Order: sequence, then C-alpha cells, then structure tokens
Amino acid sequence: MNVQSRKPTNLSLDSTLLSEAKALKVNLSRAAEEGVRIAVAAAKAEQWKAENAEALKSSNDYVEQHGLPLDQFRQF
Repeated sequence: MNVQSRKPTNLSLDSTLLSEAKALKVNLSRAAEEGVRIAVAAAKAEQWKAENAEALKSSNDYVEQHGLPLDQFRQF
C-alpha cells in the first residue's frame, strides 16, 4: 500500500476496546484499515450476488432440469 494514498480519518470506537488495543500496542490505523478492507470485500461479494442473482438462479435451474453439461465425462 502506498503511504501517500492514506488519508487521515476520525473514527468513534468502543472505549473499552480502544483501551485494550492501546495496552496491547495494536496499531489502530492498520487494524482499522484491515477491518474496513474485510468489510468492503464482504459488501462487494454481497453486491455481486445481488446483481447476479437472476443469472445464478437460471444456471441452477438449468442444472436441476438437465444435469451438469459434461456430467458424462466425470470420473468421480
């Protein structure tokens, strides 16, 4: 991550959690960034599922009605 791309941000955190993090010398910026990264990835995955729900349903319906297209070649 390029340090120049960082932007100062104000956050509100649970005071007990903040105290524990400071006592354990947790780098709050890095921890917050990682948490936001995880939340963004989860939100993108949910958005993708919602945007592609119709295609996924159509594909699943096809497989349910006709089986897997190359099922005859499966070796397991």
